[in-house]
Amino acid sequence: MNRNGIHHVTAIAGNARRNVEFYTRALGLRLVKKTVNFDDPGTYHFYYGDEAGAPGTILTFFPWDHVAPGRLGIGETQETAFRVPAGSIGYWTQRFIEKGIVHQPIVHRFGETVLAFKDPHGMRLSLIGVPGIENEAAWIGTDVPAEHAIRGFHSVNLLLAEAAPTGAILTDIFGFKEIGREGSLVRFKAEGTEIGGIVDIHEAGGFLPARMGGGSVHHIAFRAADDAAQEEMVRKLVENHGIHTTEQKDRNYFRSVYFREPGHVLFEIATDVPGFDADEPRTRLGEALKLPDFLEGRRSQIEAVLPEIA
Repeated sequence: MNRNGIHHVTAIAGNARRNVEFYTRALGLRLVKKTVNFDDPGTYHFYYGDEAGAPGTILTFFPWDHVAPGRLGIGETQETAFRVPAGSIGYWTQRFIEKGIVHQPIVHRFGETVLAFKDPHGMRLSLIGVPGIENEAAWIGTDVPAEHAIRGFHSVNLLLAEAAPTGAILTDIFGFKEIGREGSLVRFKAEGTEIGGIVDIHEAGGFLPARMGGGSVHHIAFRAADDAAQEEMVRKLVENHGIHTTEQKDRNYFRSVYFREPGHVLFEIATDVPGFDADEPRTRLGEALKLPDFLEGRRSQIEAVLPEIA
């Protein structure tokens, strides 16, 4: 199993019901976990992904009803891109038109077809056509035909003042290497990793710094196979780059440490284990509200303040 690349991306949304409807109905992703923000348990934390909630497929959200919109700027994830079969871009373009989803004209990047769009709260997303992935497993629990379904992350695009310092972290810590340049874009790829294996850096000095808000990506998590692999990454961050992480935090489905990379984007290192079936069977993922043990005693109060999403 590949152990490099993106584990998940976490973003900020507005209304919770609208968030669930968009990602499960419009995009056809599976809601693989319904829990709460462990630091703000009156707020949901939704995880969307493939059938199993595999690393490299997971997009997560903190939805706050009255959140102010974010502002795109330096030190932020500019775009989060999903993989779809190359022949499916036409299907998705028509689907977006029918559903009134804001999208841009098709463009090409690094020889790939890109359909950029936004979610209801302004998050910048895209679908990128990838040849030869038609037979990869796909979630089929929606009206999106299996042959057109999303197959995990393609990439994230970071808007930074300069690429080299962040590129050094990607290559030394996470096993990426620079594979190409196109205009102001620098592309890095994790060797042997197809799902979630690309980070593009858009060099754009002189822009205002980003302002976090609705539609913003809060952080990007990169994969570590287990605690030992994570510890080795933490050691290299300190010894090779002078960067210290937070203490390890148990997120129930993975264990995490966090740090600011040189371009000021918040990075996380998340373990692949124990996975999203740690507290419910794969066939029932996302159906029940799951709480960590330290919040279970407050379940009735928490459920009373969480908005209805059904």
